[in-house]
Amino acid sequence: MKKAKIIVIEGTDGSGKETQSNMLMKYFKHKNIKVKKFSFPVYDSPTGKIVGGPYLGKTDICESFFKETSVNVDPLVSSLYYAADRRYNFLKSINKELYKNDIILLDRYTTSNMGHQACKAKSNEEKDKILNFIETLEFDLCELPRPDLVIFLHMPYKASFELRKDRECTDDNEKSSKHLKDAEKGYLYVCNKYNWNYINCVNGKYKDIKSIKTIEKINNEIIKIIEDKLEI
Repeated sequence: MKKAKIIVIEGTDGSGKETQSNMLMKYFKHKNIKVKKFSFPVYDSPTGKIVGGPYLGKTDICESFFKETSVNVDPLVSSLYYAADRRYNFLKSINKELYKNDIILLDRYTTSNMGHQACKAKSNEEKDKILNFIETLEFDLCELPRPDLVIFLHMPYKASFELRKDRECTDDNEKSSKHLKDAEKGYLYVCNKYNWNYINCVNGKYKDIKSIKTIEKINNEIIKIIEDKLEI
């Protein structure tokens, strides 16, 4: 049987990953392409609740068990929580969809572990060590499938700050400006290292809120990449 192509929509904070994933669902369905969408972490699953509450300290679940907050937890330790959530939910519900659909669309994946954990490193050498650990952990040991296509949405931190300044921060990562700035740099390093498909969410360099591309323009860029890179 034919296995579904796995497309990952990844991005920095405020880049519109969920919005774009939902728009892609409509695009695929309009073309009569069988598609199923999942988002990580799966917060309503047992493992997702562990990530959301005890690790991240999401206000609607519980305070973090880590006094130093998730931002300061060792990146290899942090990676284990997210990998466990993906392994659990692939076994429970996602694997059975791989041969029932043409596309599995993922809003965040192993790629999020890479961006958010590698950014804690003090050097590129340490970044590579963390990335190698995550690849081995998730793809080899947890036996998760490698994605066929990763599309990275880059919303610069300054633009993201403007977009989210009135939004309530629900977890410790979101509350840390330093982590979000570091994550942007970490993501760009990983994007270049693994040759992800890059989309700049602003026109040129960010100057003000008017510099941000429309949702429709970003969506058109995503669709073009999919149509150029994948045979569906």
